[in-house]
Amino acid sequence: MGEVSTIGLDLAKNVFQVHGADALGAVLFRKKLWRHQVLAFFAAQPSRTVAMEACGSAQHWAREIGRLGHAVRLIPPAYVKPFVKRQKNGAADAEAICEAAQGPTMRFVVPKDEQTQAAALVVRARDLLVQQRTQIIAALRGHLAEFGIMAAKGSARVPRLVQAVVDPVEPIPELARPILQMLIETLRGRTSRSPVWTMRSSREPMKMRQRVG
Repeated sequence: MGEVSTIGLDLAKNVFQVHGADALGAVLFRKKLWRHQVLAFFAAQPSRTVAMEACGSAQHWAREIGRLGHAVRLIPPAYVKPFVKRQKNGAADAEAICEAAQGPTMRFVVPKDEQTQAAALVVRARDLLVQQRTQIIAALRGHLAEFGIMAAKGSARVPRLVQAVVDPVEPIPELARPILQMLIETLRGRTSRSPVWTMRSSREPMKMRQRVG
């Protein structure tokens, strides 16, 4: 029996699957692991190449397994798909990941450290909050227009919308005012001062992802 060269790891919430192969691709083991067993399993292995799809939670596992002395390779899911030979399941995916990692021309995603991951999180969160703020302003403008209250586009016109909601003279049915007030309170929460608003948008030039051959 050959020596394990590469281990494919199929990530999951609770039940993981590992697939070990030698340098020629011969299967040496297939194993199912519960979440709490994953790190103990890799801690007991000699230094190997451990491959997994670059999907949800992959960055976390790449860091943890890398700390155990393994060479971690993250593969874009689209590059793994052609290697799946049978019905998609954990075992088949782990095998496909292992085979893909052994390809001589495969390209990998560079694992991120915690600080780089946090920076990416802040940028994405900021974009989400900006999008939600824009949607709420558009909703306020659209709802109030149905009652004959008009305001030009742009965040600078928001005070006009807010004033209309709280002004009892405006022709807004009382049934609608509490809901409109909820939108306003949500909008205030999205525009409160926070470090997230000072970060650059992900649409600005920023190399958050790198790849290596």
